[in-house]
Parts: sequence; structure tokens; C-alpha cells
Amino acid sequence: MRTVRLSVGEAVVRFLSAQMTEIEGRRVRLFGGVWAIFGHGNVAGLGAALAGARRTLPTLRAHNEQAMALAAIAYARTHMRRRMMACTSSIGPGATNMLTAAAVAHVNRLPVLFLPGDVFAGRGPDPVLQQVEDFASPLVSANDCFRPVSRYFDRITRPEQLLASLPASLSVLTDPAGCGPATIALPQDVQAEAFDWPVAFFAPRLHRIRAPEPDVAELAAAAAALRGAKRPLLIAGGGVKYARAGAQVSGFARRHGLPVAETQAGKGSLAWDDPANVGAIGVTGSEAANDLARRADLVLAVGTRLADFTTGSRALFADARLVGLNVAAFDAGKHGALPLLADAARGLVALGRKLGAWQAPPSWRARAAAGLARWNRAVDRATAAPRKGALATDAQVLGAVNRALPANGIMVCAAGGLPGELHKLWRATDAAGYHVEYGYSCMGYEIAGGLGVKLAAPDRPVMVLVGDGSYLMLNSEIATSIALDAPLAIVVLDNRGFGCIDRLSGATGGGRFNNLLAEAAPRIDFAAHAAALGAEAKAVAGIAELEAALPAAIRARRTTVLVIPTDPRASTQAGGAWWDVPVAATHARLRSAYLRARARQARGG
Repeated sequence: MRTVRLSVGEAVVRFLSAQMTEIEGRRVRLFGGVWAIFGHGNVAGLGAALAGARRTLPTLRAHNEQAMALAAIAYARTHMRRRMMACTSSIGPGATNMLTAAAVAHVNRLPVLFLPGDVFAGRGPDPVLQQVEDFASPLVSANDCFRPVSRYFDRITRPEQLLASLPASLSVLTDPAGCGPATIALPQDVQAEAFDWPVAFFAPRLHRIRAPEPDVAELAAAAAALRGAKRPLLIAGGGVKYARAGAQVSGFARRHGLPVAETQAGKGSLAWDDPANVGAIGVTGSEAANDLARRADLVLAVGTRLADFTTGSRALFADARLVGLNVAAFDAGKHGALPLLADAARGLVALGRKLGAWQAPPSWRARAAAGLARWNRAVDRATAAPRKGALATDAQVLGAVNRALPANGIMVCAAGGLPGELHKLWRATDAAGYHVEYGYSCMGYEIAGGLGVKLAAPDRPVMVLVGDGSYLMLNSEIATSIALDAPLAIVVLDNRGFGCIDRLSGATGGGRFNNLLAEAAPRIDFAAHAAALGAEAKAVAGIAELEAALPAAIRARRTTVLVIPTDPRASTQAGGAWWDVPVAATHARLRSAYLRARARQARGG
């Protein structure tokens, strides 16, 4: 057996460089690069190896470990999980800074490889700088925190363990059902050790995402359930995008007369003006989709994990029969659903063949069309420019941005009140164009995520919508976007605090406490701050000025930030569904309404 002598760090880099994928018939490297902030836990091992592999595996430097991992996640999502990135850090706060991002990837089923440095496997100098000591077990390090937020976890204490661990991590990262973050903790002394590696270990390997066909018995049961339905509704989740099944969803809906509602992750599966698309579903859903959901006798849930915002905390379509078409068994049978385990595209094609000429009743299709027409008028009203002098709402801002952004533009957002307005009101044109992280609802994702999107889709304009609260949490990658020549257009909505949670606090008896900045608090000059990070920046007074500034910001070759004051109290009242947020028993009136709503929840499954 031919071998080559390399350090552990060099072996990791050479292995990752050899992994390939296929995009639109073209073979490219699976890993688009490695995000790295070096410290004493990784600079002498992985750092030295990455320095020698800049042409095959680019190294990107960020300003915050959480931000670089969020950028890696957004990169993978933009590539529909067909390309990804790795992230390496030192052993202490650098590693734990990535934990929030690992949870984002885990919840959203997105691939990212974490390579945190670790303490000495040999333990000679223990306790070392930044080492977290467990008094009962020397086996524990800070990296054990990655276990519950990783689909795969290993700690390498001998070089040869990588021969099994690296391929195992790749099998998870490229698995359509088990996809999520993989963590391989690398003790700093082991990174520097040399080993005689089999040359075959570094042979190029092409990874293709599996697309399983449905089981015959499950397919027959699902088709029988659909044939018996009088009021069927299809829900398109993120799995539709990852399977690239938008055309199959549209065709299935057209042939069989099913209206299609979209989750946050699934929004954009169909163009907003597709006749079958009745809009967003659930807590932040359109009135058209939610009216159908309340009346549905069968829900075909395609590629969705049926989270509470989709199901209205299990109250929205509690009486409907569920069919779960999903590549993951864990999701396919949720809430007592009849499972149909398959790739979304292949499952819909097979189900369509089984259904033949069957269609939902004309009266159901007519109800969907009428509801959609009413909802489109409501969207027009909510997103129209305000009267002169009025403080802009989130809906009016996103309306202005939606009108200005070209059809090939990508809008990025996360957390707070904006995703709810966007889910209801944004008119998406394609699967990649709507990019909202709401699985983990991670504040701080927006700018870092926008950077990852731009790196994955450099030829498409990227628009980031971010509230002032999220901006203050994580804005450092504005500087990184300029250093990497990856321009973003960023609109900061300044409502002086956490407006979304302030409204929720008031609705649940909290009295709007501790969310908005007091009048005595300093007025933050976000435009000046963004300019100090290197961006072009401008404060605009209202929607008219925003509309005038947007075209230049979108075309700019340098990250540009526009800041607009907005109303923290206003949100779109049209649409929506109940969300289970407990109310204190001492608030009698609110508690009584809460208990009545809770009684409508489905209890099975």
C-alpha cells in the first residue's frame, strides 16, 4: 500500500480538497473554503496546513467565530446543500462562539463542518490556556458542548482515527435525511503529529445527493387518502427547495387541483404569482392559506418538519388527516401523519401517477382562487407607501425593497418581527431569492448570512434586511464583506429596540417591559457606525427617500447601508394564526382567552 507522510492538519486539508460535487452538470469542489480565526489551538496545525493549500481550499478570515459559521451555513443553504464550508477555531471562546451557529445548522438541517481546536490529548501541560476543566473527568473539554448540536461528533486522539472519522462526517453532511453539522474536535498536539497515510485516502471522491423513491405500500396508502379528500391542501417546506422540486410541486398542484401553502423555509418553492400558490401558512401566514388550512380535511406536508409556526401550534389544521412526504423518517410521521418516505420530487411524481386523473372538487379550487385574490389586495394595501410624514412600518419598508430588488435578487433576513412580515407579504420569484433563517430564529444571522449568500451567488444582488437590535448584536462582517469584495445592500430598520417582542410582551400581560430603548437612551447613529466599518452609508427619513436610494445601493460595488426609522408598534394584522405562548394564570382575562385557544390543539401524534 502506497503511503504519504503528512501531519494531521495537512491530512485534513488534503482530504477536504479532494471531495467533489456536481452543480448543473459541472464538477466542483464540495468545500468552497474554510473560515478560520486562528489561535493557539489551531494555528500551528490546521493553520500551517491551510497556508500551503490556498489555491485548492481557500481560507477566509472573519471577525467573529459565530458570524463566520453563520456565513458558512448561508453558503450551504444557497447551494441547496450541494456545497458547503468548514470552520476552524481555537480551543476556548473561539470554539464556544460557534455553538449558536451549530444549533442554527442543526435545526435547519444544513451542512457545515466544525473543526475546533482542542486541549492536549497527551495532557502534559494541562491545564492549558482556555481549558475548561471538569473536576470529575479529564475527558471533557469545552467542545463537548457541540454534542447536542451536531449530527456527528468525534474527538481525534490518534492520527489514524481520521481514516474513519472524516468519511463518516462526509456521509452525514451529504445525507439528505440526516444532514446537519458535523464536528471533529482536533487536540492541538495531535494536529501537529505526522502519520503515514494511505494515498488512496486522498483520491478525489464525487458526492451526489441521494433521491430515494417511495415505498410501494406507503405510496398506495397516501394515494388512497388523497382520493378520499374533498378539501386537500399541500404545504411546501424547505425540503422542496433542497430536492429542487418546485416544478414538481407546481405540476402536481395544477394537475390535481391542490392549493399550495408555503412554510418559511419553503417560501419561494413556487413563484408568488403561480396560480396554485396561496401564500404563507401558519402563525405568519396569509388569510388565504390559513382559511384553507382551517377547512382542510387532508394536508399533504411535503418536505416540512411541521414546526409550531407552520401548524399554528397544532391548532390550525388539527382535524385534518396528514400525509407526510419527507426524505427523513423522523419528519414524515410527525403529528400522527401517514408517512410517505421519499425525495420530494420523486415522491410527487410517483404520487401523481398513482392518482391518475383525480382532482380536488371545483368548489375547493374556486375558494382558493377567491381567497388568493383578496389576499393579494391586502398585500398591496399593507406594503403601499405611507402618507407623507408618517413613520414607516416594516411592511412598507419591505414593500419598497421588494419593488426595487431585481428578479434575480436574493433577500436575506432572520429573527424578530421582520420574518413574520416577510413570510406574509414578500413576493418571491424563485427558490433562492427568499432566504430567511427562522428555524432557530437567530438574531445576528442577517449580515453574516448575507455574506455567505453573496459568496455562494456572486452574480446575484444580495439585499439584507436587519433590525437595529440584530445589527447591534452582530455587525462585524460588514468589514469582512468589504475585505472579500462581496458587496451587500443592507437596510437597517431602526425602531429603537426589540419591537416584535415588545408587542408580544404587551399581548401576554407583560406590559411592554424591557424591550424598547427609553427616550433618555442615546440615539445610535447606525449610518456613521457602518461607515466606520468601511461601508457606504446613508440615513433616510422615510419611504420616499428609501425608494430613491435603493437602486444605487443594489448596484453598488461596495457594501452599502441605508438606515430608516420605523414604527415599533405597527405590524400587519391581516392573516396570521394562533401561536401557543403561555399567559400567566394571574392575568384572568388573557388567560381565559389563551385556554380557549389551547383547547383547539391536536393532542395526538
